[in-house]
Amino acid sequence: MIGSLTRLLTNPRRRSELGLLSLGSIVVFFGYILVSLAKSDALPSHLILFVLGMVVIILAVQVVNRRYVPDADGVLMPIALLLNGIGYIMISRLDPTSAAQQHSAGQQLGWTFLGLIIYGIVVARIERVSDLERFRYILLLIALGLLIAPLLPVIGLNVNGARLWVHLRSLEFQPIEIAKILLVIFFASYFIEKRELLTISTRRVGNRLVPDLRAFAPISVAGALALMIILGEHDIGFSLLLFVVFLTMLWVTTGRWTYLLIGAILFALAAFVASHLLYQVHERVSVWLNPWRDPLQTGYQPIQGELAFGRGGLAGSGLGLGNPTAIPFYTSDFIFAGFGEELGLFGSAAIVVAYMLLVACGIRTALRARGEFAKICAFGFIATLGFQAFFIMAGVVRLLPLTGVTLPFVSYGGSSLIANYALFGLLMRISDEANKDDNQPSTPARSMTSSATVMGTKGR
Repeated sequence: MIGSLTRLLTNPRRRSELGLLSLGSIVVFFGYILVSLAKSDALPSHLILFVLGMVVIILAVQVVNRRYVPDADGVLMPIALLLNGIGYIMISRLDPTSAAQQHSAGQQLGWTFLGLIIYGIVVARIERVSDLERFRYILLLIALGLLIAPLLPVIGLNVNGARLWVHLRSLEFQPIEIAKILLVIFFASYFIEKRELLTISTRRVGNRLVPDLRAFAPISVAGALALMIILGEHDIGFSLLLFVVFLTMLWVTTGRWTYLLIGAILFALAAFVASHLLYQVHERVSVWLNPWRDPLQTGYQPIQGELAFGRGGLAGSGLGLGNPTAIPFYTSDFIFAGFGEELGLFGSAAIVVAYMLLVACGIRTALRARGEFAKICAFGFIATLGFQAFFIMAGVVRLLPLTGVTLPFVSYGGSSLIANYALFGLLMRISDEANKDDNQPSTPARSMTSSATVMGTKGR
């Protein structure tokens, strides 16, 4: 008992996590003060409450992680909370005298606490991620139900041309954020079961052997149905995200580059057809290629984003000293452009590096995972977060057409924040399971068994 408690208190991963959490909180703290000084030449009125909130978050994360996932990665949560913190600063600093903006900042803070509660529930209640494999078809049905919900006439809500929202009285959320996690779990379970059929070439086509395509039937039906529903909701971003994550998980499971080639061809054909048949896709591609065609209407947002990056330069105008409010949806879709103006190229690059570190830690977790299901799940989870961040940042800088997805942990929005903390709870559970063996001392029984085995082998 005493030994277990001592190991919890002296765990090097948790000590490193505490140090990183403290360092991140210092960055957020001074950022919060700088914004207030720049806007009103005074300290924030709720500074003490803000500091107490950060302390509560740090202590809560430490207690939960030391109790339920003591051997999990010590870098994932500090980076996520740092991104969450700087996102909150940007949301709260934009037009702080506006009652609506204060309401948005308060909601974002509330969603952060709710997301951390969901995170704690996930790591506490799910003892083994492998247990989820048994419920794959139930999770698939729930995911499809969540995807269909915004299309229902009473509870579905259309926002900015996309029907992604569900409203139940005063509660509004995007069910697709939860559905994407459930679909990753289903894909991982199915791929593991059919791995041999998907990998080994058993069917002859002419003079060549190819994998039996019948193994793709159930997963293709589920994937096509999900994509059709999302396209019916006029959402291009999540359709692309789901397709890319599906393809990534398939490649990780089988190791066959052929699937990536086929997927790229199918994507090119689908993009070509969609750009000619779907108005929203056609409009976004046209704006991407030439936003100056209509600079005051459809091209206004990307043009203002480019101008914000131009005003920021290398070092930025400084927190609170820019004017990102000129950009439509500056707290959600284009929050990255706001950071580009106030933090410049250096600050924007730091945000990109933070996401790269998250992806690298997620890949390390996946490579060390115990069990194939946990491994594929971890790859799917981190691919979901990494590609989502890449798509929105690439859209803001016009490397890709705008997709409309949120920047994980940074953009304004409760559905995304809660779903991403739940996703991180599963990742931390997988990481804890993977690292437990490293901290287990070898017992005498194991040593005797190993010695007996070696002696028996020598005797033979």
